[in-house]
Amino acid sequence: MVEPSQPLRRHVRWLWLSVMSFTTLMLLIAYQTRWVYPEIHAYFSQAGNLTGQQLATRARVYLQQGLDLLLSLPRDSDTRERAHFQIKLAYSLFDIGLYRRDYPCTEPSLAAMDDLLTRLQGSDALETDHLRENLLKPMHCLTQIEMHQLDRRSAVTAEFVEQTRRHQGQVLFGSLVIFVSGLGFWLMHELQRRRAARSARESLEWMAKALCDPLTGVGNRSAMHDDVTAAGGAPMGLLLVDIDYFKQYNDSLGHPDGDRLLRRLVQLIEDNLEREARLYRLGGDEFAVLFVCHDDEILSATCRNLVESLRAANLPHPSHPHSDHVTFSVGAVRFNASHAELEAGYAAADTALYQVKARGRDGWAVAALDTSEMSG
Repeated sequence: MVEPSQPLRRHVRWLWLSVMSFTTLMLLIAYQTRWVYPEIHAYFSQAGNLTGQQLATRARVYLQQGLDLLLSLPRDSDTRERAHFQIKLAYSLFDIGLYRRDYPCTEPSLAAMDDLLTRLQGSDALETDHLRENLLKPMHCLTQIEMHQLDRRSAVTAEFVEQTRRHQGQVLFGSLVIFVSGLGFWLMHELQRRRAARSARESLEWMAKALCDPLTGVGNRSAMHDDVTAAGGAPMGLLLVDIDYFKQYNDSLGHPDGDRLLRRLVQLIEDNLEREARLYRLGGDEFAVLFVCHDDEILSATCRNLVESLRAANLPHPSHPHSDHVTFSVGAVRFNASHAELEAGYAAADTALYQVKARGRDGWAVAALDTSEMSG
């Protein structure tokens, strides 16, 4: 019998080694896909689920609707009945064991809502201050719950990413062991590595786009919250910037011109800010500016420079009822970077902004968290 030649035996061995290596690698990839994909799908797929964060959000919306009804005039029986229905809906979503167990503000908030529901069913007169006291505390509590749920979700996500990273390290180690078995496995491993790197790069690019406003290119509300978290308690200045009569501008010149104006104003704001300042678009014609700020003088100077720079730009506004050019209204506040103080600071700056609007717009106001103010 003719013995097979040495080169043929060598080729057969390499072919066998390559097939075995390829099969082993495919098994590893299949295992990784079977382990990782169900975990991703189970955690990130929210179809048909009602999370704690969604319950708190819906309850807060119903509370806001009930408060709006009670603050409207006249407060007749029909209005009270509709408000009672909205608050009852909020109560039912709020009154769950998880909230009672994990959030101390739940019990007093439910008690306040229950008291108000009793009053609504009776004929007692409802004073505005009493309404706000009974509903603003539950709304604040629900906001705290929402923020805490978001933090918990972020922590679980970070833990899942770390577990995935460890698992991928194990797969890489196995791939390196298989690498010595043949050139065929090395080629397959390299192709897999490049696909994984491309997928990670695309994921990072997608995440960066998710934190960016597509029209203006600046950050969005999520980016602002992330930057506040990253600041870790540093003293920050927050500016809320609103374009006066922007709707009228759009109505007279059209939305394309309105979009061009937004981009022009973003450039103008960025040109007048310090290098470390960050600009965000919160929606529509409302922007926010976040920067390190140690005293109110710096905050006031920044507001003044923004308003005066826009006046100097003299951008035409054909539908402005009080001016022939585009103007800003700016509300500002200082706070220490944290979720809780951002919430309070945002509310204070928003109040200052509406004070500017009440005075006729085209100006600025600086509010402190202790409610003292400076303005110009």
